[in-house]
Parts: sequence; structure tokens; C-alpha cells
Amino acid sequence: MVRSSASKPENPSSVAVSEELFAPVSPTVEICYQTFGSPDDDPLLLVMGLGGPMIWWDEDFCARLARAGFHVIRYDNRDTGRSSRINQRVTRAQLVRAFTTGRGSVPYSMSDLAGDGLALLDHLGIEAAHVAGVSMGGMIAQTMALEAPTRVLSMTSIMSTTGRRTVGWQSPNLLPTLIKPRRGGRETYIETNSLIWNLIGSPDFPVEPAVLRERGGDTFDRGVSASGVLRQMLAVLRQPNRTLRLRNLRVPTLVIHGMADKMVHVSGGRATAAAIPGAELLLIDGMGHDLPVDLYDTFVDGIRRTADRSGSAVDHTGTAAG
Repeated sequence: MVRSSASKPENPSSVAVSEELFAPVSPTVEICYQTFGSPDDDPLLLVMGLGGPMIWWDEDFCARLARAGFHVIRYDNRDTGRSSRINQRVTRAQLVRAFTTGRGSVPYSMSDLAGDGLALLDHLGIEAAHVAGVSMGGMIAQTMALEAPTRVLSMTSIMSTTGRRTVGWQSPNLLPTLIKPRRGGRETYIETNSLIWNLIGSPDFPVEPAVLRERGGDTFDRGVSASGVLRQMLAVLRQPNRTLRLRNLRVPTLVIHGMADKMVHVSGGRATAAAIPGAELLLIDGMGHDLPVDLYDTFVDGIRRTADRSGSAVDHTGTAAG
């Protein structure tokens, strides 16, 4: 277990940053994405978690990764931010059933979400990439590695789990807050967002209230979808147990998990690392279910270290299409 000291912020303006672009990844889904750094560097796909737009991968963090030799690609998952919305209603009864039994139909699956990421790489002309995912994004990254192992050079799974229902559980006390109907406008969203992050964030790395409010406002302005969050949540609750398949995975892997995570219990990270041959497990004291600024250097160093284990070179000649 490690504890990290505060790190100095980078200057994102000194790193090449693309405008936000859109990739048609299927006949009905268009994904919004943005890149940092040089296309000649190692491609790194960042996959955010439940309800999280790509701006939750902070620009400072992306700049640090670019300086570490990555061509960083961050994107909005479907039903998030500026990417496409799926027109299918999910009831809270469906969520409760899935939470208690693991059963029920879904508008889309974890495989569909993984397919979006792979299709984005296709759009960019990238044959294979390093992939890092947070929470649901870690589940998506694992699914990408299992379903298209030649396209994932290395994987970093952060505060995520294997899909086995006996590990990585969510504190039951969180569910009422997470599925509570949201009413009101921007200010209500900001207040609710701050409440949730105070519940699930890192106790040893607290975030200033003003920063939480700013993040909430930026998220709301980007575009929020309460029904989209429920659809993503249902995909998470209905995901398969990947444990047996992960045992056959031969991709350099780093698993990072906070010891104080209430959203995905640390047993999920331990199980992920135990299932994947040769995986490195990094447990961090006082870290909850967020990405504290004080740990940016720890995350960047780990992702770079894991990528270097792949020893793979790919053709980076693909260019982004608008």
C-alpha cells in the first residue's frame, strides 16, 4: 500500500490538444472525443466510469500523460456528455432486480460499450492501444482486452472489478442516493453532485467545495442524462463474471484501488489482480472512488510502467477525422 505526496500541476497549454471531434462508431451511436499530445507517441485510450464525461479525466492529468510519452485519447461514453443518447427507458424496478438477482434485460451491454471504444480506435486508424479505465471504465477496458486482445497493448484497471458479484460490492447505503430521482436545474445538479462526491471520494485527499461545484457545473453544461446513467448502471449490474476468462489474459496489467472505496470495494481490485497472470496490484491508503490530484504522478508513473512492459510498437500513422 502506498501514500503519495502532493504533486505540482502541469501546464496543459504546452501540450498539443485537439478540438472536440465526433466519431460514428455504429449506425446509431456517435462518440465525442479529444486528444492530447503527439500522434507519433504511444496511443492511450482513457475510459471513464458511470455517468462520467471525458472531462473527468482532468486536462492536467492528460497533459502529464502526454509528457510521459502518450498520445492521449479521452471520450464520452454513449449516454454521457456530448455522445449519443440511447432511446430506451430503464425503471428503478429493473435496477433493483438487477442489483439483487443479476437478472433482467438491458438496453446495451458491457460488450457494446467496449465495442464503442474499439470502434473509436478504428476511426482514428489505431490498430492497438494502451487502455486505462476507471470504475465502469475499468470493466470496459477488461472487456476490450478479452474480446480483442491483439488490440490492447497494456491495461490499467482503476477502482474496478471482475463482474463477480461476491467482490467489488457497492456499499448498500449508497444505492438510495444514486438512484434517487433528480429534479431541478443546474444548481440542484451541482449540489447533488457535491453530495455524491463527498460520500464516495477519498477521505485522505479531500476536494475543496469550490472545486466540486465547478466540476458539477461543467458536467451539467456538457450535458447530463439521468436516464443514461440508469442505462449504464443496468449494464454494470448485468455484466458477466469475467474471472475465468481473465485468467487466460496475457496483457501487461496494473490494477489500482483505494483502500477507502465505498463505491467498488477493494476486494474487486484484489480479485482483478489475482485473476490476471502477472498483474501488478497497487493499493492506496485513504483513496476512495475518485482520482485525487495528489495521486496524479502515482497514476501516470504506473500507467507508463505498465505500458513499457508490453514492449510493443504500433503504427501511429492514423489521423483523426472530424
